[in-house]
Amino acid sequence: MSRSLVICKPDAVERRLTGEILRRLEAKGLRLVAVELRTIDDDTARRHYAEHEAKSFFSDLVAFIIRSPSLLVVVEGPGDDTWEVVRTLIGPTDPATAPPGTIRGDFGLEVTENLAHGSDSRQSAQREIDIFFPSLG
Repeated sequence: MSRSLVICKPDAVERRLTGEILRRLEAKGLRLVAVELRTIDDDTARRHYAEHEAKSFFSDLVAFIIRSPSLLVVVEGPGDDTWEVVRTLIGPTDPATAPPGTIRGDFGLEVTENLAHGSDSRQSAQREIDIFFPSLG
């Protein structure tokens, strides 16, 4: 079994797509371990996106994720690749190139507001879960 963090970002919450995103995760066979609707504070957002700190889009990324509530979710699945299953369901970052059937392909409108985050490795999943759900660590 392995776990991954999923964030239904502010645009997903604002557009009322969180139920559909959770439905797709569960339909794939992933189990919801923890779910919380929370407005992410600035410090937590900066810790979460620390690898992007030197990039030009960092401040915009932080401003977007803290603007309104996000739905934070820990999912669990069989094997070691739950993070990869989640990222496949979410689809590529750019909704214009995301295939139909993926969350971003079906519902995404722009690169900067792309509905969902999924951990990009098993190590990132553990780091991110520790940030948002320290009691699960």
